[in-house]
Amino acid sequence: MGMPKSLRTGTPVWLDRPPRRQTCQPLKGQHEVEVAIVGGGITGSTIAALFAGAGIRVGLVEASLVGRGSTAASSALLLREPDLGLTELGRRYGAAKARRIWELSTDAARDFVRTLSRLGVECELTRRDSLYYTLAPESVPELQDEQARRCRAGFAADWLTPGAVRRLTGIAARGAIRTRDNAQFNPFAACLGLLRVAADAGALLFERSPVLRIDRRRDGIEVVTSKGTLKAAQVVIATGYATPGFQPPVGRFRLNHTYVLATKPLSRRQRWELGLGDVMLWDTERPYHYARWTNDHRLLLGGADHPVVPGRRRAAAFRRGTRQLREYFDALLPALADVGIDYGWEGLFANTPDSLPYIGPHARYPRHQFALGYGGNGMTFGFLAARLLLERWQGIQSPDHALFAFDRHR
Repeated sequence: MGMPKSLRTGTPVWLDRPPRRQTCQPLKGQHEVEVAIVGGGITGSTIAALFAGAGIRVGLVEASLVGRGSTAASSALLLREPDLGLTELGRRYGAAKARRIWELSTDAARDFVRTLSRLGVECELTRRDSLYYTLAPESVPELQDEQARRCRAGFAADWLTPGAVRRLTGIAARGAIRTRDNAQFNPFAACLGLLRVAADAGALLFERSPVLRIDRRRDGIEVVTSKGTLKAAQVVIATGYATPGFQPPVGRFRLNHTYVLATKPLSRRQRWELGLGDVMLWDTERPYHYARWTNDHRLLLGGADHPVVPGRRRAAAFRRGTRQLREYFDALLPALADVGIDYGWEGLFANTPDSLPYIGPHARYPRHQFALGYGGNGMTFGFLAARLLLERWQGIQSPDHALFAFDRHR
């Protein structure tokens, strides 16, 4: 199948003191299930939990260790808003489709929170409002128009003046859209918790089992590793993006590194001096910057995304990206300059031309379903992928499926 040597660099804060977990064994021998899942990150684990909870026999295969790739590199902002606003999506697909995509994203974020709570997954889940802000005066009219469009389409969105933004965040922004009832969590703990739920419902979980190939048979497929085979009626590819094993290329992807810093825990006085309340931030720049608090009072700073560079240049790109990230936020929040950094890491993620995922079948690969290209809003779209793929398995037909199909760019 072929995967990059590393989906992240550096140690994310989530892995410093990881939650206890039961080790999954490598795939050995032959096993038979209804649905095989390739990929043990947050998307694969969510698919496994929802499918197994619906009474479907599931087997999941992870090349390395579950949850320790791009999932562990995430800062896990669970946003209702897709990366592209209603305005831009409306230009691409029309107002009706743009509104429906936003409805699905909003529902997915809300339902993911409810599902994690209902299943008892302990992952530091916390509801937070988000602020989508701009520092550029010339961007204010466009951002105000976006806020108005959201309100007309039925999505709650408050406009914040520069004074309101400063009082809430300490940032000298030109304006912002406030969205209520988003959420954040520990992505690694969420992944492990969902896998425990899946295992309790009968799912078979295998790690340290790179997939060599997927063979198609008359009655299904076989996922083949060096020491075992997983036979299934269907396979779901949840690897983040199409690996080299899928030729010709499945989908259109742009691979990027994203960078994240985690500060030392801040005291109450330091938080007061900083001025940033309990909200999640992201800006209108492209690529955008984002920030949020952890439950132990660290500030996570993310962004400075950059196209993937060759291995020998990756270390220099990491230093450059984290430096740019620190400089941006030090200028944004001057009191941050006196706060030390405990962790710095990078992750690899795939973006599509419209920043929406590919969810569903591909004409060249019978008995395959895909959940790929989640972009910057991977937590929300991972859950949406699990729900839509479950609908497909259950024979439910919906026009929603076409919104994330591979051929939507035509």
